[in-house]
Amino acid sequence: MVDGQGILVGGYPLSGIVRRVRRAADFSQRELAKHAKLSAATVAQIETGATTPSLPTLQRILNAANYQLVVVDAYGRLVVPLEVWQDVEDGAGRRYPAHLDTILDPEFGDWWADGYGLARPPETFRRNRTYRDYERRRSRWQVRVAKLRHAPEPQLPRGWKPGDEWRADGG
Repeated sequence: MVDGQGILVGGYPLSGIVRRVRRAADFSQRELAKHAKLSAATVAQIETGATTPSLPTLQRILNAANYQLVVVDAYGRLVVPLEVWQDVEDGAGRRYPAHLDTILDPEFGDWWADGYGLARPPETFRRNRTYRDYERRRSRWQVRVAKLRHAPEPQLPRGWKPGDEWRADGG
């Protein structure tokens, strides 16, 4: 509990959010409970902060009042799930790490082991964070240039030259 009001969501007490949603839907606690398939006592406990609902329960309450739970970034933009491509796995059948950019049909230099002469897999990812961040900035620049045409191209990280992207030391 936080100050007797229960859990905070986005800096606001969840109990107050549930009360606001119920009021906007013009439901009594019993009506909200009926539409959310909960007991009226459960809704009352959530609204007083005596209990914290599970995520599925919160979704049922919000859906009953015609609201939905979403995730937004610091700028208020909707965060959508990461796309998972079918049949793109490592040799052990695992998905690649979510923080890495997957590269299908890599060219020489795209795979970290190209420098060692190892056989290239059909997909890989950039392990070097410095170069990966540069590639992301360059991709955003390419999209922006199509619209504005005046932004300068991002520079390679200091001390790097073309062909260094497979370096594991980060430059």
